[in-house]
Amino acid sequence: MNYLDTTFQALGTAVVASPAILLAILGLAALVNWQLSEATISRLTQAAVLFSLLPAIGILVIMLATGIRYVPIELGNWVSIPEQEFHFHLKFVFDRLSIPFLMLSCVLCGVVGAFTRRYLHREEGYRRFFLYYAVFFCGMVLSSLAGTIEALFVGWELVGLSSALLVAYFHERVNPVRNGQRVWSIYRLSDAAFLIAALMMHHLSGEGDFGGLMSSGVWPEGTAAISSTEALWVGSLLLVAAAGKSALFPFSGWLPRAMEGPTPSSAIFYGALSVHLGAFLLLRLSPILDASLTLQLMVIALGVVSAACGAVMSRVQNDIKVSLAYASLTQVGIIVVEIGLGLRYLALIHIIGHACMRTMQLLRAPTLLRDYNELENKIGTRLPHQAWAGAASLPASVQRWCYRFGYDRGFMDLALDKWIVRPFLQTFGWFDRLERRITDSISHEPSRESDRVEPHPEDLQNVA
Repeated sequence: MNYLDTTFQALGTAVVASPAILLAILGLAALVNWQLSEATISRLTQAAVLFSLLPAIGILVIMLATGIRYVPIELGNWVSIPEQEFHFHLKFVFDRLSIPFLMLSCVLCGVVGAFTRRYLHREEGYRRFFLYYAVFFCGMVLSSLAGTIEALFVGWELVGLSSALLVAYFHERVNPVRNGQRVWSIYRLSDAAFLIAALMMHHLSGEGDFGGLMSSGVWPEGTAAISSTEALWVGSLLLVAAAGKSALFPFSGWLPRAMEGPTPSSAIFYGALSVHLGAFLLLRLSPILDASLTLQLMVIALGVVSAACGAVMSRVQNDIKVSLAYASLTQVGIIVVEIGLGLRYLALIHIIGHACMRTMQLLRAPTLLRDYNELENKIGTRLPHQAWAGAASLPASVQRWCYRFGYDRGFMDLALDKWIVRPFLQTFGWFDRLERRITDSISHEPSRESDRVEPHPEDLQNVA
């Protein structure tokens, strides 16, 4: 290993180790009930962001100076099962996709962390917020730099876990907890599709390394080393995973529920980074999309429908955070269309610009409402509202239907409950009853002690 390789290895390890160290410190402090001060927690968070960002900038400078476009950081096999031809290979990649997305994550995490220090000052859950925030930051770094499907899945899971926990941040209230569970359930569905796709990739290529799927070149020039049919199956599963993570159609119903969390988490998750993670997944595996025309058309169709739904729903919401969240959905849908059309650099630039703008808007939202109220009080009337000029050309019935569609958030929650949740519960309810009959016949007595436990009053209300 020459001097340049050693430098890349040291800097790359520092990028990944910094958020992991932050998570370890805050996690151990919470575990042993060590009460760190607000200033200490904030400084640790900013230091972790800085020590991830600066080595990443150093790697970028060296790559530009030497003309290198692909830097792998190998940390070896952490799990190896030779009989099953499986190994968990920890590998991180610095290339033209991962470096911009990593630097975007570091900058926005640093900005939102500094904002949160004042926004949640003296809040009871201040330490808990930054612990979940460290989980999120660690997940974003892992996802950005992942060179294998397993490493990407670990980062993907950390982002999803922190997202659900921060939606339920105000856990003393019922609605945030329920909405956090709803978000988590949608994430579980997308994660299942992701995991099946990862297993298929292992089966097809014998490894989870993204390089194993590319017969030649690195991003974005790589081409898929699998057939068109195989790419369609793997890509369809990844499309479901991306749709669940980025709240694309038909999973957009959880997006307004996620606004139950604090404003900083809404900004960094659903305006900036987490909502773009599905698009990042499609960008990372874009050579698979190129291998199947049917898959490309599916991606484009999903993006168009999601953008249209987001545009309609964002116009009729009475909550500024929810309206901005659906506006984000519109832009993410357009980004997905760009990916489906093969405009990869345009999609990457769109992600960076949209994430920065939407973060600013969501952080500004609370004070913007106050400023609007003060301005209206001073002028003595409502500020003029400019309606969409094209609405007047639509029939009244169409306008009413669009309003109801947007206000009811596309009926997506109802559709998921009717066509996915209810059949799922009915199927496994039947299995549960079958198991009861079998165990009761064997034991000659009721075999479920849990049946004698009194249900919670909330559960009785839900049943009613």
